[in-house]
Amino acid sequence: MEISVLQKNNLITMLLILVCADLLFSGFEANALPYDYTASIECLETPLKPLHGGGIILNPELNMGLKGWQAFGDAKIEQRELAGNKFVAVHARNRPTDSISQKLYLQQETLYSFSAWIQVSEGNEAVAAVFKSGTGFKHGGAVVAESKCWSMLKGGFTSDATGPAELYFESKNTSIEIWVDSISLQPFTTEEWASHQDQNIKKVRKAKVRIQAIDKLGNPLSNATITIQQQQNKPGFPIGCAINKNILTNTPYQKWFTSRFTVTTFEDEMKWYSTEVSPGHEDYTSADALLSFAKQHNIAVRGHNVLWDDPKYQPGWLYSLSPAELSNAVHKRIVSVMSRYTGQLIAWDVVNENLHFSFFENKLGDQATPNFYRLAHAVDWSVPLFLNEYNTIEDSRDGAATPAKYLQKLRQIQGLTRNAKMVIGLESHFGTPNLAYMRASLDTLGATGLPIWLTELDVLSGPNQAKYLEQILMEAYSHPKVDGIVIWAAWKPQGCYRMCLTDNNFNNLATGNVADNLLRQWRSRAVSGLTDTRGFFEATLFHGDYEINITHPSSSAHSFVVVSTNASLQSPLTFQVSV
Repeated sequence: MEISVLQKNNLITMLLILVCADLLFSGFEANALPYDYTASIECLETPLKPLHGGGIILNPELNMGLKGWQAFGDAKIEQRELAGNKFVAVHARNRPTDSISQKLYLQQETLYSFSAWIQVSEGNEAVAAVFKSGTGFKHGGAVVAESKCWSMLKGGFTSDATGPAELYFESKNTSIEIWVDSISLQPFTTEEWASHQDQNIKKVRKAKVRIQAIDKLGNPLSNATITIQQQQNKPGFPIGCAINKNILTNTPYQKWFTSRFTVTTFEDEMKWYSTEVSPGHEDYTSADALLSFAKQHNIAVRGHNVLWDDPKYQPGWLYSLSPAELSNAVHKRIVSVMSRYTGQLIAWDVVNENLHFSFFENKLGDQATPNFYRLAHAVDWSVPLFLNEYNTIEDSRDGAATPAKYLQKLRQIQGLTRNAKMVIGLESHFGTPNLAYMRASLDTLGATGLPIWLTELDVLSGPNQAKYLEQILMEAYSHPKVDGIVIWAAWKPQGCYRMCLTDNNFNNLATGNVADNLLRQWRSRAVSGLTDTRGFFEATLFHGDYEINITHPSSSAHSFVVVSTNASLQSPLTFQVSV
């Protein structure tokens, strides 16, 4: 953790040492089976070893012939070997589900982490893993497999019943062979899963702080009283909530919101259909007012959105334009909205829901999206640019937006916009969460090295809404590759989009209590104590900004503000502060 210190006085010297070392765990956490966050997004000449040694899969590396494996449907299967690597090849496929299978026995309420390495005989094709049981089908994940190299499929699911099941693979293109190797299925109890979250929070969201108080001559000050207080609304991990123009005239809404959140997204006010109802007549009144409100309360703002690829959500006058006229209108839109807010936003959702819809591509060609990002980067080179999409982590059944499909689109954009600060935006509109699939998808996306945000998190209304919200927030916050979360719960008198946090009097609903409880849990309580004989005091703190107060009988009280600027650094840093 890199820090800076703001001075408030000039009387004593303090030595500050922050150590981001792995913490020791005790009890259940020390004995829990660890989860392997490894994921590969490269197509490799030889597959890597199966995660978790294959888990409960029999013959995961196909080194024992076809033991444990059988044909599924009408397919024919055989063991093959290339360059010393043995694998199973599926051919003579007549139906998408014709493949190989292995019979398993699943446990109820157990989370299963799945992975396999896949290759196809020609081209590149989506291949999915499916688990068939007495209660139905569980989609374990999918990958866009290639010929001549191996691609990693990583996914997972939670079993809702105890009993026999069968793993198989499927691909719509029946003319290709499917090759499979290094298969793994690792079960975890809910307690083990929670322990992974707890351990990660300690490792990636906290730091051990060691403070030494010394006098002006460099001598240690023992029995100095040190108090450490995290600054209000200055956490190291941004958690926010969407707002809309209703907040501008509603004082209770303002008080409720500003006391909790550090980042926001405007629900509709920056969207094209809101700012240019008729061609050439732009109106940014509501967006400007909301931005002014956010600045007044030191709340960071994500820009949402420049363009939306869903044909239902366009300005009405756009539909009748010719391709040339549409291209000019889009160019004007990108330049207008992004230049207006240059330097005032922390991000832009440049294209929304590009994997599910193609309004602009259908009219302007397949390279429309990369060209939009290239222009956006030219207008404001400093702002991070998001590709914002849904169902990439929410629903393993949605083949349009799998992590593999998201990465395909991302690479297409990066091909034309190499120097842009790209960020992975995951809308996160959940029904019943599949936490194992969510974690695996974050692993895969995180292998890019790019920041990841959950940008529009909500849960479908139902009796378990609050419970599911807590599960998702815990999974996201604890994942080492996630950098921020925005909850999609902008308040309107007639109700929120899918999930509210409060009633119309701004009393918390169960979902609001979940948010409040976790926000408190992920903040450091005030810590105080005395320095030892060498002048040292230690504490473990969540990343964020802190005010440190020191008192000693030899001098009056002094305080400092310690500002965290980079929570990812792992090497110890030492600062000597003269005040």
